[in-house]
Amino acid sequence: MAQTTESPAPAPPAPARRTPRAPRVHRAWFVAAVTFVTIIGAAAFASLPGLLIEPLHREFDWSRGTIGFAVSVNLALYGLTAPFAAALMDRFGIRRVVALALTVIAVGSVLTVWMTAAWQLVLYWGVLVGLGSGSMALAFAATVTNRWFVARRGLVTGILTAAGASGQLVFLPLLSWLVEHHGWRPAAVTVALAALAVVPFVWLLLRDHPADTGLAPYGGEYTEKPAPVTGAARRAVTVLFKAARTGPFWLLAGTFAICGASTNGLVKTHFVPAAHDHGMPVTAAAGLLAVIGVFDVVGTIASGWFTDRFEARRLLAVYYALRGVSLLFLPMLLAPSVHPPMLFFIVFYGLDWVATVPPTIALCREHYGEDSAIVFGWVLASHQVGAALVAFGGGVARDVFGSYDVVWYASGALCAAAALMALVIRRPRKEAPSLAGA
Repeated sequence: MAQTTESPAPAPPAPARRTPRAPRVHRAWFVAAVTFVTIIGAAAFASLPGLLIEPLHREFDWSRGTIGFAVSVNLALYGLTAPFAAALMDRFGIRRVVALALTVIAVGSVLTVWMTAAWQLVLYWGVLVGLGSGSMALAFAATVTNRWFVARRGLVTGILTAAGASGQLVFLPLLSWLVEHHGWRPAAVTVALAALAVVPFVWLLLRDHPADTGLAPYGGEYTEKPAPVTGAARRAVTVLFKAARTGPFWLLAGTFAICGASTNGLVKTHFVPAAHDHGMPVTAAAGLLAVIGVFDVVGTIASGWFTDRFEARRLLAVYYALRGVSLLFLPMLLAPSVHPPMLFFIVFYGLDWVATVPPTIALCREHYGEDSAIVFGWVLASHQVGAALVAFGGGVARDVFGSYDVVWYASGALCAAAALMALVIRRPRKEAPSLAGA
């Protein structure tokens, strides 16, 4: 009789490995929230220049052109530092760069309390605050968005861009009240304290890359954290030279220079003294700027939403055209009191204030790929150079002509030119490579 062998019983199936459950709210949204709060806290420095012109003119007898020059140095360095800041964030991390930048802003602002000469205003407010603010300018928001988000990039860019306007909303009424009732020095100290107050948020809560927390970017796939990039300054300059060989870079830089001229350089710096020339109290004029900040938040977030859905260059053309029209009407609206047509201008202009940022960042991303944050840093530099020229030129025009009217009209015409330039920007033919490695 044949002997049969029994086959061994099959092994029980191994228990299925549990994959870690994704968090209900992605960590990227917490990083975006910390970035938003940080930009709000740092926005105090951007709220003060327009409030300083009249008090410094009265106390030190400095011309408006001299004060405008210090503001122009601040704005220019703000822009020229930005591309190097984006490269430094790649090298040393977002947390270190932003924390140091906020500290430099605080030091520069508090030193102005003891100044007695115009060169000190240029050094403290122009150089130190300019360098610090440039190191955490919009390149900060662009870097966070590029690293932490794949989906909803336009929306997040709009929200983070609106943070600056939200800070203006928070600080302008407070700073104008301090200047009116206690002088400009307590306002300068307030700016320093606001910058220092957000340093702990940055250091304790911000993370440089999704891989630091073991997560993929929101809406994307997990990637390892890249090694620190050495030669940050060289990389920033290399990317500039490569981008400068392309037409879209010059069109983006030109339109954004006009954006800066018609916002930070003109309205943020000279609206309050221009309204005061027509008899409006400083606190009322500063309140109107704060209202611009309210509608800027709405307009910029809406612009981010539109950028996810419509062609960015056409959005830019519409935004610049509408801004130019509004500025042409402003000289007729300035009066001793606030009236309905002025409120309509404030709402209309506020919705358009920095709505240009999300489509501009989107166009940089489309054309320049991985280097888009650095390219946007250089485009932002042109924004601030444009702002610096008008901050200085507006003060000189007020000294020479006795009013700001010529500056309003010139800015309106420039915005019309920017609308045409935006339409000329071509679409990219394929996904943009890295310029640094080209």
